[in-house]
Amino acid sequence: MLDIPNNLHLITDAEAEALCGRLRQRLIKTVSRTGGHLASNLGAVELTVALHRVFAPERDRILFDVGHQCYCHKMLTGRDGAMEELRSFGGISGFPKPGESVCDAFTVGHASTAVSAAVGMARARTLLGKDYHVIALLGDGALTGGLAYEGLSDAGDSGERLLVVLNDNGMSITQSVGGVAEHLARQRLKPQYLSFKRGYRRVMQAFSLGRHIYKVTHKIKTAVKETLLPCSLFEDMGFTYLGPVDGHDVRGLTRLMTYAKELEGPVLLHVRTVKGKGYGPAQEFPDRFHGVGRFDPDTGELLSKGGESFSSAFGRAICDLGERDRRICAVTAAMQPGTGLDGFAKAFPQRFFDVGIAEGHAVTMCAGMAKQGMIPVFAVYSTFLQRSYDMLIHDVALQNLHVVFCVDRAGLVGEDGETHHGVFDVGFLDTIPGMTVLAPASYAELRNMLEYALFQVKGPVAVRYPRGGEGAYRESWDGQPATVVRSGGDVTLAGYGTQVNILLEAAERLERENISAEVVKLNVITPTPSGELYLSAERTGSLWFYEESMDFNCVGRRVAADWAVGDAMASRITLRNLGDRVPTQGTVDQLRRMNSLDVESIVRQIREVADLEKTTGRSSG
Repeated sequence: MLDIPNNLHLITDAEAEALCGRLRQRLIKTVSRTGGHLASNLGAVELTVALHRVFAPERDRILFDVGHQCYCHKMLTGRDGAMEELRSFGGISGFPKPGESVCDAFTVGHASTAVSAAVGMARARTLLGKDYHVIALLGDGALTGGLAYEGLSDAGDSGERLLVVLNDNGMSITQSVGGVAEHLARQRLKPQYLSFKRGYRRVMQAFSLGRHIYKVTHKIKTAVKETLLPCSLFEDMGFTYLGPVDGHDVRGLTRLMTYAKELEGPVLLHVRTVKGKGYGPAQEFPDRFHGVGRFDPDTGELLSKGGESFSSAFGRAICDLGERDRRICAVTAAMQPGTGLDGFAKAFPQRFFDVGIAEGHAVTMCAGMAKQGMIPVFAVYSTFLQRSYDMLIHDVALQNLHVVFCVDRAGLVGEDGETHHGVFDVGFLDTIPGMTVLAPASYAELRNMLEYALFQVKGPVAVRYPRGGEGAYRESWDGQPATVVRSGGDVTLAGYGTQVNILLEAAERLERENISAEVVKLNVITPTPSGELYLSAERTGSLWFYEESMDFNCVGRRVAADWAVGDAMASRITLRNLGDRVPTQGTVDQLRRMNSLDVESIVRQIREVADLEKTTGRSSG
């Protein structure tokens, strides 16, 4: 465990610098064992320490955006001992989680939200007559999302006392004008200047002539500053702009935050950092170490090499199909490598578009492309597609436009936890008028379904697939909405996607116990092929439906509703899904066991019912 001082407000600058060094080494050691977000956390070490030296996280509200850069914050707020269990089942989350600690102000896992939440907290503080500070730590990547600008616009206009720290680790917000701008920025941030500025303003505001002189000099200074410094955007919004400043100078950051803490109204502190700072491999390859698996801390080499996955299979397929039809375009929202689009971006750069963290814009842009004759393919993680629900309805569905959504990370995703599980798309995509949703269980089916989605479906269509690779089931798609992949006579087990591998294994285990299970795999889940399932359930007498989805509007519930409307409830249907609570972090296997979606649970459930029926039958005879 780290040697962390009891009161960071009392430590010296030298002690703060030493603490930053220990935190950085702890980060590298921990994430090498647990996996997680390394580069972004290494870039925010000094920033986090400075925040904790100036503010009190148990009282003041510190909001992280996107949230994955909160590891040092967790270590500094009593959770250093739990870092070995970071992102693990029963351990601590890799994102801020108020249920873990009062120091985590807000649950954050999606970008561009922190400023909006901060404005809400600041207004609540004012209305309730409370006294605490509100700080939003905003990454420059989050500024590619429109919600960030909505929040900044309102924050600047609100007059509320809050601090936005803009962590600029690569994107040029505005080009500064050479060395003059850098020199002026350094002068403005010197302690002598800040002290003089406070005193000058206090004296000049004390009498009417002084207030007049202050206004004139302030206007002159503002005109010069707007010409030479990159701050006019934020000051036009209503912020007091400070910076840019070295984000790895914990001494300077502490002084500047102390000054910002005394200012009234909204303040924006522009901090420049280096992603991966202090660890050679992460600093050289920040994208590779953004979200990383277990690795050798001495060399930076991954301990487990990534193999074939649904993402890479999609990437190959879309390249082949893109060669075939020049109308096909690929779109991503800042997830090019994760969604498997590196190859397409290289092969067809003019038909590849990374729009940044702007999923709503991506969907509407795709609608515009489709309206004019292109075939846009938006590759997006399920959890991030949630952000574009209005655009799915208003801009795509109402005009029945042919946009293809390749929904990656569908279902349980593992260690990133609640904010990243793809467990809502099954429910909300079904509500989109005209939507078709396909669920491949193998790479071969993914290619078949993608081709079908591109060239045969009219209107919006989604192909959803999980994180990771395929299982034992590796068949091609026969074009049917549902397929009986194993015949049986006692019970029907149904599901979709890679869940079929679990159902087939469970059926084999049940066969050894003299229970004959039929396995039905749904290939199309919207519109739901209820009739095919009913035919199977009529043969076996009951249907058990398994899915990695929330209970609300899950496929099994839609099947049950269809049967009820058709007065076909003679066959029993039992639903097994994730219920109404989003699962925590953990491995996918652990989360399946927790939710009774694994082989052992399925076998036990079916066996218990079979034993009960035998007992009941004997007693009634």
